[in-house]
Amino acid sequence: MKGMNAITGRAIADLDHLYQSVGKIASTPLASCIKRRTFGSDLFSYVDAANNGATRTRLYAAIATALMLWEPRITLTRVQLVADESDTDGKAFIDIEGFTTVSGDAVRTRVPLNLGNIA
Repeated sequence: MKGMNAITGRAIADLDHLYQSVGKIASTPLASCIKRRTFGSDLFSYVDAANNGATRTRLYAAIATALMLWEPRITLTRVQLVADESDTDGKAFIDIEGFTTVSGDAVRTRVPLNLGNIA
């Protein structure tokens, strides 16, 4: 699939477009798009939740559900929360792995969680 790079405005395609789409879906709060209220993930409802296994499972499910609904080009095999131990700001990332339904290529991307910047 072809599309446009959200930062530069240049044309992008294939895995670059898929990675941009995955990041956009995971980082968009539900109901924040006026014309597409169901677009995005429920990830942001876990901002102040306890850091335990149950919350992580719900977080993984929120991302997997959003990607299954909005991105038919990817079949997920793994979703994992990763904390940057070397950073004192406590940055976290979501690692997403799977394969494309178009070509069968393996895909792996890391989506930064900027939960502190939610307006």
